[in-house]
Amino acid sequence: MAENKSVKKILLVEDDRQLSNLITEFLESEGMHVKQEFRGDTVAKRVETFTPDLIVLDIMLPGKDGFAVCRDLRPSFKGPILMLTAKGTDFDQVLGLEIGADDYVIKPVEPRVLLARVNALLRRGQLPSSSNEASDLTIGELFISRGSRQVTLAGENIELTSQEFDLLWLLASRAGEVQNRDYIYKAVVGREYDGLDRSVDVRVSRLRKKLHDSNETPFRIKTIWGQGYLFVPDAWS
Repeated sequence: MAENKSVKKILLVEDDRQLSNLITEFLESEGMHVKQEFRGDTVAKRVETFTPDLIVLDIMLPGKDGFAVCRDLRPSFKGPILMLTAKGTDFDQVLGLEIGADDYVIKPVEPRVLLARVNALLRRGQLPSSSNEASDLTIGELFISRGSRQVTLAGENIELTSQEFDLLWLLASRAGEVQNRDYIYKAVVGREYDGLDRSVDVRVSRLRKKLHDSNETPFRIKTIWGQGYLFVPDAWS
């Protein structure tokens, strides 16, 4: 039987089998195809065979913790990774984002909240655009292809997560214009900014590092205090 491409495939990595079964049942009731994994050290093989559209990844896992799993997957897995954490501290959340996670949900998991986050991540790449917006951008030595979601800088291939790419495209396609943090958050993360979440700041920091910018004295993606971020069009030659 041919695979239904419209059904999204979710890999759920959670060692609490009761919780895993509850999440699986809920997501499948929403029309998703879910595979379960209960150990961190078996995730990479399952990703190869299942090819999920999105991974829901717990932090505390036997075999290998979720941070290590995320770090190891990121060079090859381009889809969204949503982390589950039992801790409400900024450390876990920021660390997860810094190693390549796209978002996080704090336990105890509310099914509707989890579903909203999953759906928002699955809609990645659907940034607001006009019908005449280019599919490729070349700014100095920076080349961005929206169709293939590839980025090169001076001929060097730049590996980005899905939300890092969306953030770069949003900023670069509006080069020279300050982008408000609330707008960036809604466009890239997929929900309203709560005034506390640091995920956009973390992604900007990661983008700067990958694009050979400086977080101390940025000259390519500047912070405009009290407003947002500015992509400088003349800083890419």
